[in-house]
Amino acid sequence: MIFISNHIRLEDHEVEISAIRSQGAGGQNVNKVSSAIHLRFDIHASSLLEFQKQQLLESKDSRISKEGVLIIKAQQFRTQEKNKIDAFERLQQFILAATYISKTRRPTKPSKNAKRKRTDQKTQRGVTKSLRGKVDY
Repeated sequence: MIFISNHIRLEDHEVEISAIRSQGAGGQNVNKVSSAIHLRFDIHASSLLEFQKQQLLESKDSRISKEGVLIIKAQQFRTQEKNKIDAFERLQQFILAATYISKTRRPTKPSKNAKRKRTDQKTQRGVTKSLRGKVDY
């Protein structure tokens, strides 16, 4: 069981993990050890709610294929275990960001006291600026 949030959980069989060799420089360790992780998450076949699936599919992320499969490649660390943890954290962040519903903004008006203070400050500032002019004797 993979816990994304209090309300969102994924079954283990919904996420496919495979170990591959890392890219880039690193010498013998990179050439011999399969430490990078390929995480595949099929959005259509997941146990998420329909509107959550829709939000995930509508996100403009290049990691989502045309078939609706999210592919995360984790190769930042030297060990396979750390890369696996990193891949799961990135999956969790992606799902949380895509399914986040922001609160609707209610427009407010400034109070009468706030308006009065603002106008008083403006007049005081104007008086201060007028006193900076040339002095006539």
